[in-house]
Amino acid sequence: MAKALLGYVGGSDPRLLAEMRRLQQRVQDLESELVRIQAENDELTAAASHDRFMERVDAHQAEPALT
Repeated sequence: MAKALLGYVGGSDPRLLAEMRRLQQRVQDLESELVRIQAENDELTAAASHDRFMERVDAHQAEPALT
């Protein structure tokens, strides 16, 4: 009776199992892509921050080095 209530009459459907495996693989692929994109975003953010810092440093206004 419990199996009938859960929809498992006759055992597991191979198509359902294949679809579940496919979806699990897709989730893993998307998680990997997310990690890669986050790392790339962090690198771009750091580079942009460095560029803004360098723009604030005005070489023409800096004092000359002592010799």
